[in-house]
Amino acid sequence: MTLLAAAVLGIVQGLTEFLPVSSTAHLLVGARLIHFDDPGGVFTVTIQLGSILAVMWLYRAKIARVIAGLPSDPEARHFALMVVVAFLPAAVAGALFAGYVKRVLYTTPAVIGWSFIIGGLVMLVVERYRPEPVVRNADHTSLARALGIGTCQVLALIPGVSRSGATIVGAMLLGLDRPAAAEFSFFLAMPTMMAAFAHDMLEARHSLGPERAAEIAVGFVLAFIAALVVVKPFLGVVRRVGFVPFAWYRIAAGVLLLIALAAGAL
Repeated sequence: MTLLAAAVLGIVQGLTEFLPVSSTAHLLVGARLIHFDDPGGVFTVTIQLGSILAVMWLYRAKIARVIAGLPSDPEARHFALMVVVAFLPAAVAGALFAGYVKRVLYTTPAVIGWSFIIGGLVMLVVERYRPEPVVRNADHTSLARALGIGTCQVLALIPGVSRSGATIVGAMLLGLDRPAAAEFSFFLAMPTMMAAFAHDMLEARHSLGPERAAEIAVGFVLAFIAALVVVKPFLGVVRRVGFVPFAWYRIAAGVLLLIALAAGAL
C-alpha cells in the first residue's frame, strides 16, 4: 500500500508541476486523503527532482546550446541573464519566509482552497482583459519583464497559488503571448526548483534512510515520466484554447476542498 501511495503521488506531482494548478497543493491534499506519512518531507523533495529532470531533458538541446554559447553568443548570455534575473526575487523571498510558509500555510488547508479559487478567477480575468502580446518568443523577454515575472513567482510561496500559474499570469500581463508565457515558466522552473530541492534536501537530510528507498524510487520515476508526458500536450492546449480550462478546474477544486473542510471530511 505504501508503494501504491508513492506511485499515485509521484504521478500527481509529475502531472501538476508544470500546469497552473499547484503541484504542492495537490501533494499536500493528496497525502492527507490517502494518509501518506512523509517524515521530514524527504519523499516530496525527491520526487520534485524527478519533475525538474524531466523538463531539463525535454529542453536539453537548448540548455546545451546556451551553455556552449555563453563565452561568445550575445543571445545565449541574454537568455542566461534573463533567467537569473527572474529567479532572484523568489530566491530572496524563499530564504526569508520558507520556514513560516511550511510551518503555518502548509498546515492550513483552507489557504489552499481560497488560493485555488482566487487564482482561478485571476486567470479568467487575465485571459479576457490581458494586454495585446508584444513578445512571442520567450527568449526575447527583456530583463525588466523577466524581473516582473520573477516577482510574480514569489506569490507561489503560498500553497495553492501555483508557481507556473503565477509566472504565466505575470508574463501575460507583461506582454508575452500564451505559449511564450508557458515556455518562460518552464525555463524559470529549472533554477527555482533546483534551488528549492537543494534547500529542502539539506533540511531533510537527517530523515533519509534506506527503509524508504523503494517508495522514493517509485515516486521519483513516475514523477519524471508523468512530467515528461504532460509538458508538450500542455503547450498544445495553451495554443488552442488558452488557460480557461485550468482556471475553472482551480475554482471547482477550491470549492470542493472548502466544502470538504466545512464538513469535516478532510
